[in-house]
Amino acid sequence: MEFAGCSRGSSGRALALAICLLALISLSCAARLSASSRQKLDVHKHLNRLNKPAVKSIKSPDGDIIDCVHISQQPAFDHPYLKDHKIQMRPTYHPEGLFAENKVAESTKERVNTQLWHVNGRCPEDTIPVRRTKEDDILRASSMKHYGRKKQRTIPKSADPDLANESGHQHAIAYVNGDKYYGAKATINVWEPKIQQPNEFSLSQLWVLGGSFGEDLNSIEAGWQVSPDLYGDNNTRLFTYWTSDAYQATGCYNLLCSGFIQINNEIAMGASISPVSGVRGSQYDISILVWKDPKEGHWWMQFGNDYVLGYWPSYLFSYLADSASMVEWGGEVVNSEPDGQHTSTQMGSGRFPEEGFGKASYFRNIQVVDSSNNLKAPKGLGTFTEQPNCYDVRTGSNGDWGHYFYYGGPGKNSNCP
Repeated sequence: MEFAGCSRGSSGRALALAICLLALISLSCAARLSASSRQKLDVHKHLNRLNKPAVKSIKSPDGDIIDCVHISQQPAFDHPYLKDHKIQMRPTYHPEGLFAENKVAESTKERVNTQLWHVNGRCPEDTIPVRRTKEDDILRASSMKHYGRKKQRTIPKSADPDLANESGHQHAIAYVNGDKYYGAKATINVWEPKIQQPNEFSLSQLWVLGGSFGEDLNSIEAGWQVSPDLYGDNNTRLFTYWTSDAYQATGCYNLLCSGFIQINNEIAMGASISPVSGVRGSQYDISILVWKDPKEGHWWMQFGNDYVLGYWPSYLFSYLADSASMVEWGGEVVNSEPDGQHTSTQMGSGRFPEEGFGKASYFRNIQVVDSSNNLKAPKGLGTFTEQPNCYDVRTGSNGDWGHYFYYGGPGKNSNCP
C-alpha cells in the first residue's frame, strides 16, 4: 500500500501512517468539537426562549433561582393561539361548595405548606414567579425536544389494564368515568418518596381527562412530584402538566412550554414544597382544584384556599373544550426495571395503604365539579393498580374527610421482585 506523497521506504511508510492517523484523530476531534459547539449553541438558544427577562430574581435555599417575570412576558404567550390573548385576571365563577371543608381546614391550618423560595423574598405585583431553567436541566434530558415533556403513552390507563404497564409506568389510583365532569378537587398528603434511579420519578396528582386513550387524549394534571431527571434533585415539588394529543407533541410540565397562563405572583410551578410529612410525625397537605369556568370556558387551577394560579385556555384542547369524561386521583411512578428487577422507587410515603394515617399517604375530600358548577362527592368510584404487591390503593369515606383513599407502596419487596 502506498500513501500519496510519502516515501516508499519502511520508515517513510511508518511516518506516513503516523501522519495519517494524526490527521484522522484531528478531524475526529474537530468534528466532536463542532458537534459540541453546536449543541452548546442550541442549548443557549433554548434557554433564552425559556428564561424570560426578570424584573427581580430570588435565590431559593435549595439552589433554585426564581425569576419574577412581568405577567405579559410569560412563556404562555409564545403560543401562536395566544399572541393576541387578553389575560383574564380572575375566574368568572368558582364552583359552589368550595369551602365546605372549612372545619377540616381550620383544624389543620398550622400544617399548610409553603414554597421554599419564600424564605428569601416575594415577587412584586404584575409579575409571576418562574423557576429558571439551567443548562444542566436541559443536558439531563434525552434531547432538547423531550425536555419538560412526558414520554409518549405514559397515560394512567385505568380503562385499559392490558396496556397499563407500557414504558414502566405504574399507578395506584381512584377514578370515575361515564359522566361529564367540569373539574376535580383533592387535598393531597405530601411526602418525599425515595427514587432509586435518576430516570425514574414518583408523583401524586389529579388528572382531568377527555377523549380516548389513543392519540387524541386531552389531559390536565396537577399535584406534587419527585423527579431527579427533570429538576436535578430529590425535592418534592408542585407541578402541572397538560397535553391535547396523548403526550405526543403538545404540552409540558409547568411553564416549560407555552400554554398555561399564570396570574398569581406567589406560587411558582416546579418549586419545592416545604415541609413534607414524616412517618409517625406531622402530616402536611396541599389542596388542588381544577375547574372549567362556565362563562369563559377556560380551565382554572387553584392551590389551597387562597391562590388562584391561572388557567389553560379552552382552545388548547379538543375534547376538554367541552368537558372531561374521566377524573383520576392517585400516585404514579416510573419503574425502569433494570435486569428485569423491580426498582425500590417509592410511591406516596413508601408504605402500603393498610398502615393508615401517619404512615401511608392519602388523598382526602376528593370531589368532582358537575354541570351546575357544584362540587360533589364522586359517584361510582373505582380503583386501579397494575401490581398491588408493589403499590396499592384502598378507599373509604367519613364525615371529616369525605371520600378519601390511602395509596402507595415501597416498590421492590419480598412480594414484588
